[in-house]
Formats: sequence, C-alpha cells, structure tokens
Amino acid sequence: MQSYEELLKKAKDSLPELKLSSGRFEVPKAIGHLQGNKTIISNFTAIAKTFNRAQEHLLKYLLRELASPGNIDGPRLILGRKIPASLINEKIKQYAEEFVLCYVCKKPDTIITREDRITVIKCTACGAKHPIRSRI
Repeated sequence: MQSYEELLKKAKDSLPELKLSSGRFEVPKAIGHLQGNKTIISNFTAIAKTFNRAQEHLLKYLLRELASPGNIDGPRLILGRKIPASLINEKIKQYAEEFVLCYVCKKPDTIITREDRITVIKCTACGAKHPIRSRI
C-alpha cells in the first residue's frame, strides 16, 4: 500500500504542465504601407474589432494623437501624411492602455459606458470601474 505522500506525488506528476502567460491579449500591430505622401493602414477595422470598440472612436483618437487628417476607406485607414509604423503602433498601444485594458486585472474585456456625466470603462471580467476622459 502506498503512502499519502507517494500518492500525492503521483497525482502531481500526472497533472499537465502549468503555463503562465502574461495574458491572452496582445495589442495588434498596424499593417500598412506608404503611398505617395499618404500612409495606409490596411488592417484598421481588424484592430477596432480586436479592441471591441467603434471604428470612429479609434479613428478620432489616432487622428488627434498623430496630428494628421485621415478617413476610413472600407477596411483601411488612409492618413494624410507619412507616419512611421513605430509611431502608429505606439499610439495604438496607448489607446489600448487607456480605453481597452482594465486598470485592475489588465484584461481587454471592457465596455465604455456613461454614468451620470462621467464616462467610465467597466470591466466585464472583474467588475472594476474607472473613469476615463470622454473627449478625445
């Protein structure tokens, strides 16, 4: 007959290996190219869908942060000047940190709602609420 410790060790050895990850969510990278003096981001709608945010909200943020005119053309975003991909990706990451990821649990399962006159980001995973700036 096996002892308790031996049985416990045997059970522990049969468990699958625990994989620790920093999270299931990765901020998407912009895929695009330069065309003349314009920058075209071809996966703009996919980025907005990944963030679960309205395209107009993300568009307004990027145009303001990049100080560039632009418009949505189907699934693409056309920016009115040459902008390096590193700067675009940095601004997309900032958007995710400010308007997508939960401030408490860092998960992307959030929604933006208005409570009274305050715009808040509410996490559907942990229930946390945090006020955000409503004007972009």
